Parts: sequence; C-alpha cells; structure tokens
Amino acid sequence: MAVRHQSAIKAARQAEKRRERNRAALNTVKSQIKRVATAVESKKADEAKTALREATATLAKAVSKGLMKPNTASRRISRLAHQVNALA
Repeated sequence: MAVRHQSAIKAARQAEKRRERNRAALNTVKSQIKRVATAVESKKADEAKTALREATATLAKAVSKGLMKPNTASRRISRLAHQVNALA
C-alpha cells in the first residue's frame, strides 16, 4: 500500500513506531513468564517467587499501556501464582 498524502505518510511512520514498541513490550512479558515457568520446573521456590513478582509488574504495565486486556493479564497472573504456590 503506497501512501501518498503527507498525513498518511506520517500516520504510517507512527504506526510502525508503535508496532515496534508494542512488540518489544510483549516480548518482555513473554520472557518474564518463561522465567517463572523455568523456575517452577526446576522447583526453585525463592527464584520463582521473585520472578512471579517481576512478571506481575510487567503484566500490569502492559495493561496500563493498553497492550493487553485486564482480564487476560489477570488470568495469566493467576495461573502463574497457582504454579508458584504449588511449590511451597
């Protein structure tokens, strides 16, 4: 799609910036979730608790930025917390 108007060119630039920013933030969320999962698999309770705290903060930030719906983040936090609590 070739954009011709000046406003459309600017909008395309802004959309690309937002897309990159959103992808980076969502990749961070995924990395945090994986850290919790690996800690749970290796049965390291202390490491899992700290990773859960960081993942919760990252998910909350994603919600506040509009990257994720609140219920989605809440569900993921809940599932991670159940896994971590099962270790104790």
